This record gives sequence, structure tokens and C-alpha cells, in this order.
Amino acid sequence: MPEPDVRNLYAALRAAFPADLDRTAIETDTGLHYTWRDLERGSAMIAQELLSRGLQPGERVVAQVDKSVEALMLYLAVLRAGLVYVPLNTAYPDAEVEYFVRDAEPAAVVCVPQRFGRISALAFAAGARFVYTLGADRSGTLLQRAAHRPDQHDPAPVGLDALASIIYTSGTTGRSKGAMLTHGNLLANARVLHGYWGWRPDDVLIHVLPIFHVHGLFVAVHGALLSGSPMLWAAKFDPTTVLRWLPRATVFMGVPTLYSRLLAEPELTAQRCASMRLFISGSAPLLIDTFTQWQQRTGHTILERYGMSETIMLTSNPYRPDPRFGHQDERRGGTVGFPLPGVEVRIADAHDQPLPVGEVGGVQVRGPSVFAGYWRMPDKTRAEFTADGWFRTGDVGLFDTRGYLTLVGRSKDLIISGGYNVYPAEVEGAINELPGVAESAVIGVPHPDFGEVGVALVVPRAGAPLDPEAILAALRQRLANYKIPKRCAIVAELPRNTMGKVQKNVLRQQWRDTFIAQPGG
Repeated sequence: MPEPDVRNLYAALRAAFPADLDRTAIETDTGLHYTWRDLERGSAMIAQELLSRGLQPGERVVAQVDKSVEALMLYLAVLRAGLVYVPLNTAYPDAEVEYFVRDAEPAAVVCVPQRFGRISALAFAAGARFVYTLGADRSGTLLQRAAHRPDQHDPAPVGLDALASIIYTSGTTGRSKGAMLTHGNLLANARVLHGYWGWRPDDVLIHVLPIFHVHGLFVAVHGALLSGSPMLWAAKFDPTTVLRWLPRATVFMGVPTLYSRLLAEPELTAQRCASMRLFISGSAPLLIDTFTQWQQRTGHTILERYGMSETIMLTSNPYRPDPRFGHQDERRGGTVGFPLPGVEVRIADAHDQPLPVGEVGGVQVRGPSVFAGYWRMPDKTRAEFTADGWFRTGDVGLFDTRGYLTLVGRSKDLIISGGYNVYPAEVEGAINELPGVAESAVIGVPHPDFGEVGVALVVPRAGAPLDPEAILAALRQRLANYKIPKRCAIVAELPRNTMGKVQKNVLRQQWRDTFIAQPGG
């Protein structure tokens, strides 16, 4: 429910900062220390700079910047000013950025200095009034201009129903959708996770995730800030750095890829993890082998959870016994646990009718963290909600008799590789436009490092010579690197059913052991 005394999400987070603002809030992998006062003053100055340019509550700020504490300050500044934060994956090439900027129609865009020329041209063509630069080394025009602004700012009283962020999530047709998340959506989820995962002020979070998507920005950052807990902050994941930090930390969040890479390090031991209380994995399926190896090597059981851009976190394996489910406290590999407090999850058939325990169907959810809809797509928003108000996640799963949710597949053939969403239709569209290609199918198969990766199966036109490596090279010029299949093969035909539809389930079965048998991938 709306809270009249909470001006916006930043005000709620700020209220949780420790009394001593001169304590270290963030220590970086380069040895820099930022205090809680630095976060407060830095975000205030950036907010004042944006507002001095005439930006009004509800206007969008697009950011495609490298991870840095200053980038985090930018996010906090946008929140406190009542603006709308639109983060973009730093891997997106210009063609993709152009679509996002045209769709979001931001008042301001922030990019890395080296891309200013091209991004500014795209931004101004789309109607943006200001383009700033921000480098990971604290360079750029944003900080230069903000340095002259006041270091105090009262959070804008926009309320919790106001839009806080738009997170773009690709669609299977290739057109990305902007999931609109309110201040209330984000705060409700942060508070639930704060209690369910046992956050406390003496926690220390190792933060190695990107901050352009839900996992790193909302789940990890909000968790630490709402607890007043310091973070050990790495610009990019490096196993040596994580191993060095583990004895000083209590919480680690990662995607399955990070856990498999840490397991490859001989220095990963139970002794090194002695101070840790919680390892969390999400954004991609965690292989049972990784789950088991981690238990054996560290003495800790990874907690898997489930969420998505449109809903933030929905379910979680238990941190402590959950009285709603018979006080069970077992974290079960291959499951994503129980619905979080306040979240409702049901399994439904194609007609949106609930199914009994043990039956497989579509995962549908509702609760305070479920998004407000897709940006400027009212028809798409209506289509994704049932008549009685449940959001269709597009995932397929089942509940067991103990209340654990297991995801058994994803509708629309979504591939989650290394924590990033890859939609085969987009990749197939790019392949099919290449000379000599008749058709293609992109499928997801298990991978010991990335959890899941794409395999492209390409049918050539009659007499056309196709080179798999040349196809992959061409894709790298058009798509972000994480969308590129890890394997491309030329095949004579694709299997089809009697209706002429490509049987991707047959292809997945045929190719499923491609990387499992060769762990190096």
C-alpha cells in the first residue's frame, strides 16, 4: 500500500543508512573507499545538476555506462529527483541503443566518453535535450558539471506509485519491451527480501554483478542499502578478487557462471568461506552438479531464487525455516523454492485455470512487486495479464507436495545464458538475412559454465556454401556478444511436425550434450 510519509524509494533507502555517515559504504577493487556521506552528497549533486537543466518528475534518463560507484550515484540521483532510470546493457551496439532511445524518449542520456559522438547523434535525433558522459575512471561531463551543484537535495515527493525505472526485456518478435517498475514495486520487494534473507547491518556484500539489470541493481544494491550494509565492489567479476574478499564478507550474489568459475579455483575452500552466511544464485538455471560441488567444497548450500524484469523476485529457497510451508528449511537444488511473503504464484493451463499440485503449466503471479505494465504498449500489457489480474510469466513449472516450485521450461524458447536473456527469434532473424541462408533454428542447450548457451542450426540455400565461423563472425557485427551462439552447424533440414512447425524439442534433445561432454565449451 502507498505510504504517504515516504517521498520516494531513495528516501526509504536513505532512512536505513547508518547514523555514522562517515563509515565506509563501498570499497572498490581498486582500493577506493566511499562513505555513506559520499553516496548522499554525490547523488544530491547529480540530482541538482539534472534538475537545473529543467528535467521534470517522470522524464526519463537513459544510462549506458560502465559499472562504477559514480554510476550507482547516478541511479540514486535519478530516484531522488523523481525521474525515471533506464539502464542499458553496455554490450548493446549502436543499432540497439537507437531503438531504446527512440522508444524511451529520454530527456537526458548518459554514455561512456568514448561513445559520445555516435550516442549523442542518436539521442538528439530522438529528442533528448542533454547528453552527458561518465567514465569508470570518474571522468566525463556529468561529474564535471555536478561538481558545481549544491550537495543537498530533498527527495522529490512523487510517492510510491510513481514510475522509478524502465527495464527493457527483449521480446520474441525482436521488439524489446520496457517493463515499468514503480518506487513501490522496488521498495516492496527490497523489504521482503530484507526479512526473508536475514539482512543485517553487519553484513558485507560482495558485489560483482553488472548494474544494468534487476539482479545487480535492484536485488543486490537495494538489499545492502536497506540494511545499511557495506559493499565490496568490483567493476567486473574476477575469481581472484572474490577469493581475496571472501574472508571479509557475509553475502555473495552471482549467476551460475560465476559459481562454476570459482569452483575452478583451488583456493576455494570451506575455511576461506568461514565468515560467509549466504550464497545466492539466480538469473539462470543452476546445474545440479554445480550445486553439489559447491556444498562439498565450501560447506555452504547455494540459495536459488526466481524472478524476472517485470516482477523482480518472486520465489526463493528458504534462508531459515518458512512457517508457511511446514517450517521447511532445506534448500533444494533444481528448485526455486517457495513464493516470497506477499507474492502469489499459481500454475495454470492454457485457459488460465489453476492446476493441481504436480501438474505442469504456465507460471502466473501477482503481488506488490509486479510491474505496472509495458512502456507505451497497452495492448501488450493487457495480453500478458489474465482477466483476474495474474501476470503470465511465460515460464513453465510445477509445485511439488511440499510447496517447492520447479521450473521445467520456458515458453517462447527463451535462453538464459550467463544470466542474460537471449531470444532465439531475434538471433534467427539476423541469421536468416545473411546471404545463402534458407532458414535457421536457435536452441538453448546446457552448459557447465554459462548454465545455458545457444546453438544455431542453419539450412543453406541450394548450392550455397556456408561457413559456420563466418556466420558467427557476421552476427558479432550485429548483435551483443552474449546473444551470439556458442556453436553453429550447417544442417540439411530442420525437423518439423505435421503442421510444419520446427520441432525445437527434438533439436534440443539431439544437441543437449554438445558442451556437457566437453566442459571447456
